[in-house]
Amino acid sequence: MNPNLSRQRGAVAIMVAVSMLVLLAVVGLCVDAGLAYLVKARLNAAVDSAALAGARAVTTGNNQTEQIASARAAAADFFAANIPNNYLLSSPRITSTNVTFNGGEATIDVKAEAPMPVSIMQIMNFTTLTPVAAAQTIRNDLDMALVVDTSGSLEDSATTVQASAKSFLNKFNVTQDRVALIHFASGVETDIPINPLARGFNRTSMNSKINAYNFYGGTSSFEGMYRAREQLNTVPLASRSTMRVVVFFSDGAPTSFGSYLTFNTPTDCTRAGSVDRILKDGGLGNLGNSELDILSEGCKTWRMVNNKAQPAVRRLPDWYNARPESVREFPIVTTTPRVVTADISTPQLFEGNILRASRNLAESIAAKTRSEGVYVFTLGFGPGLKEPFTSDTSTNGEMIMKCMANTVDALPRCQKPDQPVGMYCYAATDADLTPCFSKLASAILRITK
Repeated sequence: MNPNLSRQRGAVAIMVAVSMLVLLAVVGLCVDAGLAYLVKARLNAAVDSAALAGARAVTTGNNQTEQIASARAAAADFFAANIPNNYLLSSPRITSTNVTFNGGEATIDVKAEAPMPVSIMQIMNFTTLTPVAAAQTIRNDLDMALVVDTSGSLEDSATTVQASAKSFLNKFNVTQDRVALIHFASGVETDIPINPLARGFNRTSMNSKINAYNFYGGTSSFEGMYRAREQLNTVPLASRSTMRVVVFFSDGAPTSFGSYLTFNTPTDCTRAGSVDRILKDGGLGNLGNSELDILSEGCKTWRMVNNKAQPAVRRLPDWYNARPESVREFPIVTTTPRVVTADISTPQLFEGNILRASRNLAESIAAKTRSEGVYVFTLGFGPGLKEPFTSDTSTNGEMIMKCMANTVDALPRCQKPDQPVGMYCYAATDADLTPCFSKLASAILRITK
């Protein structure tokens, strides 16, 4: 045998053996790396969901220790739900869930790994691969005013309204979020003011106030929104949260607004009040501390003379003027969006002009609030919101609520692309109230992340 040929055959055998080893390594790398890539992708999704869940859950608890525990528990639950143990032979686990607070901001950092055995790569002395993933969610600070309608038309649903409002407050962080609680009917009252400097709110006190609500009177939506804007603006510019929100709940279209009226006999009334379109009361709702009372004497906008209703006031003012700080900011007598005249000399003119002015003012104050960077979320309740107005057949209460929130399906004349776009939720029945409040809370929390 040719010795050279024998040596060549030996060299080829060695080269083939080495090539086979390299080929096996490449195949092993492709197979094991491919599996590791799949595990890594699933691990990333699980960590993302865990961080988001932690940010939502960080609102639960009466102090930061409880809130951190809630965030970690939620993160662990969502992590496990999104990547099962032994996924592609891996052992996924969270290595850390850190929650830090900075002012009104909560940062949730989640890290995880998923060690997994290798197959063919073992010939290269590799035993495991360990994909890792990390995610961070920042839950920004929040200033919010919750405005609750307590007009008489809600009396039959009072218990549900109270339970739903309290459930809504449970979604927010008592140590980080600032919240004002306001209710309105013919007038308006601030139940719990917002903390202008310190963070947090007293949920227990707010729940007690909500439990004590009495449902009666008209619907002065403008006053409710005016007070919400006022409360948010009591927070100094340097201390304001990055997210500012008004949540406005009502079951009907506006029927009243505050005004300082000029009486035929000046001594009949010397103070401002909330004038309602309903003539049977004929009075002004007090805008003082007990702002939901209909006065039983004095300040009558109409009087009975020879069994006939006669106006006791000369005219409507041209501009909203009920408060000391009022400026020519919100017109009452106007041609847009609804025509309002100053003439209230007949019951028909009185009711029509009061109703149209009430609705114009509600839309105007909401637009002014949004122009200051505030989101407006509205919740409408009951079938009455969908019924057309007798004095304004082109719109209904639901359209006003959408205009106030600047929703994408609001009337074209209401839409302001340069202002925050809010959300409107409609609750047809009592059973829909809590889900609607929860939907708004979820939307607010998504924006704060």
